[in-house]
Amino acid sequence: MIIRPIGERVLIKAVKKAETTESGIFIPDSAQEEKKEGIVVGVGTFEDGKALPLKAGDHVIYGGYKSDEIDVDGEKHLFIDFKDILAAVEE
Repeated sequence: MIIRPIGERVLIKAVKKAETTESGIFIPDSAQEEKKEGIVVGVGTFEDGKALPLKAGDHVIYGGYKSDEIDVDGEKHLFIDFKDILAAVEE
């Protein structure tokens, strides 16, 4: 299935946070850092039709409180407004 966001939106696949440390100790949700990360699946365009400066496969950090969640093939995906993308992570 191909999903192409319309407008200044980005579709990301949420990155699942680790629930245990490398040594096997459980990390409760309340102790996990609130950094929101995801992998870009699709991008829309600016109002003038120009491409957003992201591409599928980019690793991003996002903020904001508003997102629309959908389930694609059993995995959590989110539509995020482009203005809520804080950074692209380069490795």
